[in-house]
Amino acid sequence: MKGYLLIDFGSTYTKLTAVDIENEEIAATAKDITTVDTDIMIGFNKACDKINSILKEKNIEIDYIKKLACSSAAGGLKMVAIGLVPDLTSEAAKRAALGAGARVLKVYSFQLSQREVEEIKNSNLDIILLAGGTDGGNQECIIHNAKMLRDAGIELPVVVAGNKSAADQVEDILKDGNIYYRVCDNVMPSLNHLNVEPAREIIRDIFMEKIVEAKGMSTAESYINGILMPTPAAVLNAGKALSEGSEEEDGISDLIILDIGGATTDVHSLAYGEPSRSGVTLRGLEEPYAKRTVEGDLGMRYSTLSLLEACGKRKIKKYLSKKERDIEKECERRHRDIRMVPQNEEDTDFDEAMAKAATEVSMERHVGFIENTYTPTGVLFTQTGKDLTKVKYLIGTGGVLVHSDNPKAILKAGLFNIEQPNYLKPEQPKLLLDKYYILSAMGLLAEEDKNLAIRLMKKYLVEV
Repeated sequence: MKGYLLIDFGSTYTKLTAVDIENEEIAATAKDITTVDTDIMIGFNKACDKINSILKEKNIEIDYIKKLACSSAAGGLKMVAIGLVPDLTSEAAKRAALGAGARVLKVYSFQLSQREVEEIKNSNLDIILLAGGTDGGNQECIIHNAKMLRDAGIELPVVVAGNKSAADQVEDILKDGNIYYRVCDNVMPSLNHLNVEPAREIIRDIFMEKIVEAKGMSTAESYINGILMPTPAAVLNAGKALSEGSEEEDGISDLIILDIGGATTDVHSLAYGEPSRSGVTLRGLEEPYAKRTVEGDLGMRYSTLSLLEACGKRKIKKYLSKKERDIEKECERRHRDIRMVPQNEEDTDFDEAMAKAATEVSMERHVGFIENTYTPTGVLFTQTGKDLTKVKYLIGTGGVLVHSDNPKAILKAGLFNIEQPNYLKPEQPKLLLDKYYILSAMGLLAEEDKNLAIRLMKKYLVEV
């Protein structure tokens, strides 16, 4: 039978999904430790052996018409974003990078200083996104910053997505410095108006062209048909397909994907987020329909100490069954042993308390909020960010959710809370679980056969 082999070279595990096209089924899944530090193919081959063994037991033979992959190995795609005003072009550049599946290590605003340029040069980066100025607006800032990058001898790819009136001069500067660059449309062509898709596509192209080879993954490319995108971009792609649908398949409407990982907690929302209450006015930067936020301080292993700092003992303790646990000691233990697997009920209880705290805080940071302003004519209500109160689905993925006996309790920690009514979290969504770890795989499949990807997600995402 014909099928696809879909591969996610993750930061910890390499995950394989075999899709049977004829029967429209997930034939098998398997995973093994990612071995990017030695040879990426070692872990991949071990996962292959596992999935082939499963298929053999099921007496299934698949002729793969394509083998497609995404990757977040070796830290995934790491970027910095540079813009003009922090809340405007700098924020627009950041959102473009996040939507492309990157980890944004830092955002810079206004004219770069010598110290900031040295910081960029010494950072472990993959791509720089250079923005600044609306079309026809400020030109001096982006030109100054291009010169600073050139004079510092930057050797990283630069995506230019700023004021179109300055693009020609910025090109000349980067050419003069022998810097690899690509120019695309402005991420903010006019005030508060976002245009992030062109930059996202260019970032993805550079990821495929240059980053994969730089991370030593060219050996894997000889076996597969290509590493198409960073893993977070694949998850967002899956969410977008499921939400919007296709010519043949209906979408399921607005949704949120919560991905709790070892290093970060990612939240993806597919919704316009317009005010759902009457008398509320929007303010601030326009929100993209497909939005991703990455919380690098809310991880289950690599980032447990920063999770403790961000959430505080009180919030974690709130979710613990046994309140007397030494919270600092448990977080330090997980930080030291990033591959720790819970061995008993107490370990599981602590992991799930951390997951609930991460869910609560990451959702607060992702959703919009309402502010009340009292005036002589009455109360004014303004909304900043997305109103996600009426979102129909909340989908959970990530190890702590997949292996939990009660994933519903973890997901519910991210719902609307009457004690914090200003946060526009979902009120009564249907809760789904990516029990078979297929979302990144379906994001890849959607590039080839969107209809099949949507049908498989509808079939395999489990209601909890």
